[in-house]
Amino acid sequence: MSVDKSLLPSTTDWRAVWVVVAAGVVSALHLGKVAIAGPQLQAELRLSLGMLGGLGATFAVLGALGGVMAGSVVARAGDRRMLVAGLWATVLGAALALSTDRFPVLLASRAVEGLGFLLITVAGPTVLGRLVRAADRNGAMALWSCFMPAGMALAMLTGPWLGEWRKLWAAAAVAAGLLAVVVLCAVPRAPAPAEGLLPPVRIADVWRPAPLALAATFLLYSLMFFALFSFLPVLLQQRMQVGAGAVGLLAALASAVNMVGNLAAGVLLKKMTREALGTAAAVTMGLCAVGIFLPVLGPEAAFVLCLVFSAVGGLIPASLLSSVAQVTSTPTLAALVVGLLMQGSNLGQALGPVLVGNAVDRHGWPAAAAWVVATALVMVWTVRWRPGRKAIR
Repeated sequence: MSVDKSLLPSTTDWRAVWVVVAAGVVSALHLGKVAIAGPQLQAELRLSLGMLGGLGATFAVLGALGGVMAGSVVARAGDRRMLVAGLWATVLGAALALSTDRFPVLLASRAVEGLGFLLITVAGPTVLGRLVRAADRNGAMALWSCFMPAGMALAMLTGPWLGEWRKLWAAAAVAAGLLAVVVLCAVPRAPAPAEGLLPPVRIADVWRPAPLALAATFLLYSLMFFALFSFLPVLLQQRMQVGAGAVGLLAALASAVNMVGNLAAGVLLKKMTREALGTAAAVTMGLCAVGIFLPVLGPEAAFVLCLVFSAVGGLIPASLLSSVAQVTSTPTLAALVVGLLMQGSNLGQALGPVLVGNAVDRHGWPAAAAWVVATALVMVWTVRWRPGRKAIR
């Protein structure tokens, strides 16, 4: 059993859908800005690679701990309201970092941005779930899944163009503030029953095998993805000897091709199961990591593998988000399950940079390959785990 289709609109407000996706892109811009500004932050603030990874972990820590709680807040307070609140939180966090040269303050600013990111990534799919008709659900979720690579690619492109990391932080804050206003104008409020007299929300309802399997897979995917992309600019310079001028362009390209997988997932899921798609993606990402991190290939071939790693990985988020409707029976529970998935995603974002950053500091880039291959093997098991698919109520 799935969500009652009678609760869905008869037509899809695509203008509002694109605004919601844009909010996700801006949130990912705040995430990706640390990766492209990494060399500057290392030089100016004298940060180690592990400390740089810690900035990414701090950004994700609230999501790793509070994804399901955020889903509950979104269900109770209203998805549109929380989407706007998330955008303003990223503005506040970025503003806090502008006048500091102290690592603890920068960490605190990333925590505030992490709160905003969490609210946006939970509220976004929830808003889309009520704005799109049933026939458009897969397409809308495929578009939403593009927000992460699109935002990170935008960060990789604008970072070198703006030149100085504080300018990038300021530009990201302005973009989020403007978009908060656009959301208020373009995205309709939820019907009164969804924001007013809601049915009781029980967080314990999401701790069931099917939602947990989806969340575990999202965790492992995020760990692998951010194990590479949190350090891609540094990797391009150190491992692949790419000049500083080309780093941003190549990193943006590697991030952008992830959208190919996001969009392709909607088509491929009509021809193969989610389990088969996830298994193929995990195996491919693990094999690519060997060629990327180990000095067995030339720089050009290693970068091609970065593109393959990104594109194939993009198949996973869209397939997981489109599965939410299959394991829930109400929009309220859907918000909680999306929160659980984001909790898994953020935990992967938190663990990937820290574990891989510290491993590379101690043992060099081959240690990153070991982490990604081990994670891919575990993911092969989680995506093939077939718990009961009965929708939770």
